[in-house]
Amino acid sequence: MSKPTIQFSRRDALRLLGTGGLLMTGASPPLRAGVLTAKARSVIQIWMWGGPAHLDTFDPKPAAGYDYCGPFDKPIATKTAGLQINELLPLLAQQSGKYSIIRSMTHGIYAHETASYSVQTGRKPGERLVYPCTGAVVSLFKGRDAPSGGLIPPYIVLTQPQGRFSENGFLPERYRPFATGGDPAQARFAVEGVVAQGITDQRQKNRRDLLHRLNTLESALQDNTELKALDQAEQQAYELILGDAGKVFDLSQEKDEMRDRYGRNTFGQSCLAARRLVEKGVPYITINYGGWDTHRQNFQVMRQKLPQMDKGMATLFQDLSERGLLASTVIWWSGEFGRTPKVQWEAPWNGGRNHWGDCFCALVAGGGFKGGQVVGESDAHGETVKDRPVYPADLIGSIYELLGIDPQATLPNPLGLDVRATPSTAGRLKEVM
Repeated sequence: MSKPTIQFSRRDALRLLGTGGLLMTGASPPLRAGVLTAKARSVIQIWMWGGPAHLDTFDPKPAAGYDYCGPFDKPIATKTAGLQINELLPLLAQQSGKYSIIRSMTHGIYAHETASYSVQTGRKPGERLVYPCTGAVVSLFKGRDAPSGGLIPPYIVLTQPQGRFSENGFLPERYRPFATGGDPAQARFAVEGVVAQGITDQRQKNRRDLLHRLNTLESALQDNTELKALDQAEQQAYELILGDAGKVFDLSQEKDEMRDRYGRNTFGQSCLAARRLVEKGVPYITINYGGWDTHRQNFQVMRQKLPQMDKGMATLFQDLSERGLLASTVIWWSGEFGRTPKVQWEAPWNGGRNHWGDCFCALVAGGGFKGGQVVGESDAHGETVKDRPVYPADLIGSIYELLGIDPQATLPNPLGLDVRATPSTAGRLKEVM
């Protein structure tokens, strides 16, 4: 039987350690998280790359008519009284007591890059500094004390880089996330330690021993401080490849029944990998879930992707809850914006939806967030916020607070300015905290 893993090369592991692992301990220590009491230990961010349609997920509008809801005119009831969601999300409907929906997110931005920047940082684009995203700030405050053992970076993206903005902003490169690459749903790696290149663990070790025997310069300069640091980094890299630390990415250690529950697709298996990383105490994990930029044939795409999302997310909620981890793990589902409430039926869109930043949805769960709640309301067509606008900084500040990070903590920056983790205007999601 094959062993699907997220596989690192030696070069990848060295880069990983240089940006987020133990090599970070050689730098000046990050700021402390303040005196707030933390309810959450980790965050799983489900990043809906491209922007999902709010009317086709968590804010259905069947009464608006076919030009708005299209064929999705039969939303289903959830376990939460009065709450309905898309008909293709039956498993999430059964888990509604574990999450809350924000139906009044807004920033008014319609371009992918600038909208992504705003949602991820809580800042408006075009200011003097390029701000770090939420994951980088969490890595700054929580990464050094994370119980994940130092070898595993504090900020991981499954699986591809987000690519819409500079994640670490003005913070040093070590706070940039490590993107694993690969596909946890693909069975590429054989049993008994055989890696993608067909090299066994033992052969890797033999190669390393031979390399050190041939490295006479290292032997001659064994007291050199810089060479000692490189040697330490190499040892840590091999530990990640061949030791226990790297096993967190080996999904073959999970029972087939569990893997089937999540869904044998990239998103489902990424959710499973995220749960394993939470168990190791990694503070921030992003699942970069692409394919939601549905300018054309939106409804055909939704029929393919929504069942995958439903199975992966619902299982993640249930699995974390069963393991006693949901109470200490924030789950944040969102894209950079929503999509046009009115469907574009004409060619070349053929039932597509374009970008919409005036009103969209987010979902939060766990880590101190209450479940079974709805925050805010959109108008009858889902075009504008009718009640309780929520801005990205409000949501991000609430997540920081649950993690024990003061939303007004000072961030180090190259200009020496008094820069806070969130803008002074940021609010708080008191309805669900």
